Amino acid sequence: MNIVREQREQNTSLIKVTVGEQDYAQEVDKALREYKRKANVPGFRPGMVPMSLIRKMYGKGVLAEQSYRKASNSVFEYLQKENIDYLGDVIPSEEQGDFDFENGTEFEFVFEIGEAPEIKLELSDKDKLTYHKIKVDKKMHEDYRSNFLRRFGRLVDAEKVSSDEALTVTLDNGEMKVEDAYVGLISMSEEERKPFVGKKVGFKTKVNVNELYKNPSQRAACLQVKESTSWRASIPSSSWRSPRSASSPSRSSTRSSSRWLSPAGNVKTAEEFEKFIDAQIESELRRESDYLFTLEVRNYLVKKAGLKMPEAFLKRWLYTINEGKFTMEEIEKDFDQFLKMFTWNYLQKHFIKTDNLSVSKEEAEAEAKALAAAQFAQYGMPSAPEDMLAGYAGKILADKEQGQKIYEKLYETKVVEDVKSKVKVTEKSVSADDFAKLAQAL
Repeated sequence: MNIVREQREQNTSLIKVTVGEQDYAQEVDKALREYKRKANVPGFRPGMVPMSLIRKMYGKGVLAEQSYRKASNSVFEYLQKENIDYLGDVIPSEEQGDFDFENGTEFEFVFEIGEAPEIKLELSDKDKLTYHKIKVDKKMHEDYRSNFLRRFGRLVDAEKVSSDEALTVTLDNGEMKVEDAYVGLISMSEEERKPFVGKKVGFKTKVNVNELYKNPSQRAACLQVKESTSWRASIPSSSWRSPRSASSPSRSSTRSSSRWLSPAGNVKTAEEFEKFIDAQIESELRRESDYLFTLEVRNYLVKKAGLKMPEAFLKRWLYTINEGKFTMEEIEKDFDQFLKMFTWNYLQKHFIKTDNLSVSKEEAEAEAKALAAAQFAQYGMPSAPEDMLAGYAGKILADKEQGQKIYEKLYETKVVEDVKSKVKVTEKSVSADDFAKLAQAL
């Protein structure tokens, strides 16, 4: 066997492997004997088919398979022995010639690799990055507070309509009377709420039921009729209730919320509740800031490293490994974004290796639990039991694809924190709109 490496332009190399009969003969004979043992040929008992017939039937295909396998394995052994770092995978070269497996005994296989560029990247406090934080404004606070109370608070009686309460009313047109009918102001527009806002319990007015219940099925279910136009509505004192989104929560609703999300019960007053809401918002916004900062670190390092990637090879590699699922035109269209992410992944591996970064099993389990908790919260279980979270986290990590995503995310976080410790980072507060523009630009 003979192996020759030819370096080409654009950071690629051809590796030519010549295999002779002495390299593959043993594997070919073994494969043919296996065919002989299993062959089912009319006129012959199992295992008694002459080897000459087996060679005639299968010899050419077996020779092609075993000689290629020998050459391919030899390439990987050569790259490892010579400590040659490459990108993607080894693929057959476009310069590969034809084979004569009918008469030949020596075959040259030509493979191609993309050479991994050397990373020369020194970071210091001269490298400056900005960590953008979103300012919590009044509207953001009120929207989050309203949604929070709606999800986790409890209904309490109110004496006056403020904005989006849930009303229990009596509808009466003189001929039919419907008591305890539900009217949800939250589903109405601001204009549609105006006739009710500011009114106290006991208020009476005329309403158009077709406008009050615009959905025909809802109207029919409430009134038990298909259509009605003019009704007199009265709101008895005992049936008007404020929703979870009351603009000024009572002590009872605040304590109810604290039992949901604050096991220690440390939210006991309206003032503490407002601070709790701000803390929750900041926690969620921090994730957005971390994500944006990761993108900024990625773009900064990709640009600073200035790595010369074997782009032509990578496009052929993508086409080869996808087995024709994508055309070269489709690969070309999305290649710039792919190259950025591919380069970022390559840089991450550099920092992981150079700075000995690692992710422990415990860290992966904690991340999987956090993911499980977020999923349970979406389905109305903000405080799922620990054993349930642990069991679900175990399933996430056991799934190959999901488990890999968990580790990739944690390694990326470690790399970003590692880079952050080496450069100068300045925090800057921006509005939500400006933050969105920054994210869009990346």
